[in-house]
Amino acid sequence: MAAEWIEKLTGSFEDKKRWRQYKARKATLPENYRTTIDGLERYFMYAGSIVKGDIFMQMLEDLIDLIERAAADGTPIREIVGDEPVDFAETFIANYSDGQWINKERKRLTDTIDGAAD
Repeated sequence: MAAEWIEKLTGSFEDKKRWRQYKARKATLPENYRTTIDGLERYFMYAGSIVKGDIFMQMLEDLIDLIERAAADGTPIREIVGDEPVDFAETFIANYSDGQWINKERKRLTDTIDGAAD
C-alpha cells in the first residue's frame, strides 16, 4: 500500500531501476560512443516530449543496444547516425510516439471538439 502511494509521487520504482541499469551500461561505452549517446539522450529529453517513463526507458534501452553493438563491431559513429544527426534522432523518436506529450493533447482536442459537436 505504501509503495503504491510513494510510486504515485516519485514514479515507478521499476523505471528507476531500469534508469540505473541504463546509466551503468552507458558508463562502459568507449568515450566517443558515450558522447554520442549523451547527445542523443539530451535531444530525446528536450525534443522527444515523451512523458511515459516506461516508453522513454524502452527508447533508451533500444538506443543503448544499438550503440553497444556498434561499439563492439567498431562501427563508426557517422555510420550509425549519418550526416544529419537530427534526422536520425527524429526518426528514432518517431518509433516511440505513443509516449509523447503531444498525443495526449491531440486526444484532448479531439474529445473537446467531439463533445462540442454533439
